[in-house]
This record gives sequence, structure tokens and C-alpha cells, in this order.
Amino acid sequence: MAIASAREPRGHDRLEHPRVTVQVCLRPSDLVSALRTEAKQGLSLRPREMSPKWLYDDRGSLLFDEITRLPEYYPTRREREILLAHAREIAELTGADTLVELGSGTSEKTRFLLSALAAAGTLARFVPFDVSERILCASAAQVAEDYSGIAVHAVVGDFERHLGMLPTGGRRLFAFLGGTLGNFKPAPRRRFLSELSAQMAPGDALLLGTDLVKDVARVEAAYNDSAGITAAFNLNLLCVLNRALGGNFVLGQFEHVARFNPEESWIEMLVRARCAQRVALKRLEMSVDFAEGELMRTEVSTKFRPAQVEAELGMAGLSLRRFWTDSDGDFALSLASKPAARTAVQ
Repeated sequence: MAIASAREPRGHDRLEHPRVTVQVCLRPSDLVSALRTEAKQGLSLRPREMSPKWLYDDRGSLLFDEITRLPEYYPTRREREILLAHAREIAELTGADTLVELGSGTSEKTRFLLSALAAAGTLARFVPFDVSERILCASAAQVAEDYSGIAVHAVVGDFERHLGMLPTGGRRLFAFLGGTLGNFKPAPRRRFLSELSAQMAPGDALLLGTDLVKDVARVEAAYNDSAGITAAFNLNLLCVLNRALGGNFVLGQFEHVARFNPEESWIEMLVRARCAQRVALKRLEMSVDFAEGELMRTEVSTKFRPAQVEAELGMAGLSLRRFWTDSDGDFALSLASKPAARTAVQ
């Protein structure tokens, strides 16, 4: 689905560990400012659209954690299966001493990689990167406690804006898991991969999670669960807009929609107005008219083919080394590396 900070880890509410440092590139006021800017633009478009990042306030993050445990939602289980099977091989192939996790949340799945690198005797540093300072600090402290001797350098930031703030040095393995890359449309996706590649040094590696093309009915079921958790998660965006921007969205007057777009090969999540209505956003000094049945898109989640993943990595200057899927071929992990720069022949 999206850029998730899942269930808050046990223990520490704030940073309380001598081997953890926190670099803050994004303040809460920055997020509010970014939301104001995007809402002005996105709610003025036709069709209206908001980024999936705004789905993840505290309630949204808890709802997403519930989604990952639903029988219909396969990506989390499938990715975990691949990590369990291949984490040791990933550690051997990369020889990484630093693991950088983009969109880390609670770093639950990343522990397969941390443990494999620690067992290989190379792990020296963990760099979790996420927008939520509170969850990031708690997670970083817990990892430092569980993996003795390693340094944890947590970065609070938006990976669309702050990749250049990541610490350098060492042999780094970047992990971008959960299928989050699919939340980018094609042009922003190419730009993101190119910017990430530009931050990588020769010998660094990227472990990328992507959801794969499959039967449409199964894909749509994953985003229309029978328990209605995904619907609550999607409609929670309206609560975020109400709270942050003084909106008066009435949740009962909107409904959740998720459908596969075969032309774009993505699932799109939308909210649909049940009736004609005007919504005021006091802090933006604007109002938005919705016609009955009008849709606002809140997320896209692209489903990839293997050749497409390799091609997009190649366009970013990264070389595919391994491509693994789960036993059912639902989800994939790609291991790519940054090759050494070519020296001009004199």
C-alpha cells in the first residue's frame, strides 16, 4: 500500500539509548505546511487527488497494521516469506556493514536483514528513515537494545525530499520494502530511483520490494477486505483533513472505492461522494464542491512485471543481481547494485 509507520513498538516512547543518534530533517510544522500546499492543489484538480502519505496519522498507521494481518492482504506475508528464505544470501552477496531502511516504521521485517548481517559479522550501523519522529525513536532504541554493538543513526525525513541527508560511508544496503515504490506514478518513480541511485556509492546495494501483476480479482480483494478495515483506513484521510485544515467532511457522506486500472496496471483507492455537497476547509479559506458520485483519488499501487522492474532499475543506473519471488509468484524482492564508475580510456 503506502508509506507505512505501523504499530508502535514496545518500550521506549522517546530516545533513550546511548548508541542511538537522531537527525531531524522534518518537523511537524513542515508536515502541516506540506499538507496545506498539497490540499490547495489536489482539491482544486479534476479529478481531485491527494498523496497516500496523508493516510498515515496515528490512527491510519494502526489501521494499516491491521490491514497487513487480514487474510485478503497478501503482500506483507509474501514479502516476509522471501526475506526469511533469502536474508542470509542477501547478507553474503552485499557484505554490507550499514543497513539503510527507507520508510522504516517499526522495522519489523527488517529484522530478518539485521539478523542475517549480524550473523555474517558485518553489521556495524543501522539507519532507519521515516517521517514519524516518535515511532522512529522508539524503534531505533529497540533495535539498538536488541543488536549489541551496532550504532543506530535515525533520520526523520521525507524520502522524496531528504535522501541527500542520509549518512555516507561504509558499504551500504538500502532497503525499500513493502511495495511502496508502487505508490509513485511513472515519472515520479523514475525520478525517485534516479535520486536514490545518485546517493549510492559504487558497491552499495538496493533491496527493492514490488508487488507483481496477478489475477485482478485477487488484487482488488486485497484492497476491499470483508472486514471493512481498508475502507476505514481510506476514509481516515478525511479525518486528517478535518483536523489539520479545519475541514467539515462528513465521513458518512463518502464511501471507499478500490479498483484495478488495467491501462496503468495499478490499483487506485478513491473516496466517492454519496451525495452532492460543499466541504469547507477553514484554515485554507476555501471550499470544495463535490457532485454526487464524484471521486477523489487517495492512492495508486502499481503492480509490476519482472522485466519492468529490471528496466526501471537500469534506467536509474543500477544493475540487477538477483530477483526472488515468493512460492506463489505474488511479490518480488530485487537486489541491485551501484556499479563502479567507468574510467575514460586515455
